[in-house]
Amino acid sequence: MIAQELSVGEVARRSGVAVSALHFYERKGLIRSLRTAGNQRRFSRDVLRRLAVIRVAQRVGMPLEAVAHAFAALPENKTPTRAEWGKMSALWRAELDQRIEELLLLRDQLTDCIGCGCLSLKRCRLANPGDALGEQGDGPQRWG
Repeated sequence: MIAQELSVGEVARRSGVAVSALHFYERKGLIRSLRTAGNQRRFSRDVLRRLAVIRVAQRVGMPLEAVAHAFAALPENKTPTRAEWGKMSALWRAELDQRIEELLLLRDQLTDCIGCGCLSLKRCRLANPGDALGEQGDGPQRWG
């Protein structure tokens, strides 16, 4: 018979996530546990999938706030269906597309930026993107 609830140690071992990280994720509301009569944490098996999503999200640079926002679209009391996971992942698409665009820009302009030698955070298109006032020169541009 397969246990329906996992101890914190079992979750850590099966997910590859440290116990301290599990406690942190729980405090942040990303995962939930139940408490036994002896006040020990017990996790439902679907926590393993949530942890896998958290790890992938962190690997691609998604902040935990975005993960929490996406998880809010999932049901709390049951294992999410494939369609529900799809709905959650769709929430990240625009943000991931924007990150990809920024990374491509960085890749394409990095050599020129470093090669120019300006070392100016005021004028650099990578360090200060979209700086319309920077085109007018260094220093304060607004009076008011």
